[in-house]
Amino acid sequence: MLKKKKREMQIAVVGSSDPDPQTAALAAEVGKTIAAKGAVLICGGLGGIMEAAARGAKEKGGLTIGILPDYNREAANPFIDVVIPTGLGHARNILVAASGDLIVALPGSHGTRSEISIALKLAKPVIGMRAWGDVIGVRQVESIEELDRELVPFF
Repeated sequence: MLKKKKREMQIAVVGSSDPDPQTAALAAEVGKTIAAKGAVLICGGLGGIMEAAARGAKEKGGLTIGILPDYNREAANPFIDVVIPTGLGHARNILVAASGDLIVALPGSHGTRSEISIALKLAKPVIGMRAWGDVIGVRQVESIEELDRELVPFF
């Protein structure tokens, strides 16, 4: 009989597709933190925060999954290990939020807000990284060290 393997924690990272350099650097550190914990990083698979976080995770040997809005696998950023082309457009945000055991939200706009709202509706923990503290239910953190402390109970 096969012994069931413990499933790795899956953490969705959401944020702007066009971040400023400081926020992109922060996203890379978030990705590194997730990989260092042994968690799988899930994102929308494209550029900006998604690419920076996936790059950070890969630098630490992490596994990355990109849930794309279209059917073009080639649109995934180069740091995505598992590409899931959906053809769902913005509706793919539901899959990103639902796939994470918890969500780390960096600064973004309407798409990011939709992923946060879906995650909260699904009763998933949402950690806002220097953003989204005004949204009821989002636990805001200001530093990577604070994020790391917030993640400890989930492992």
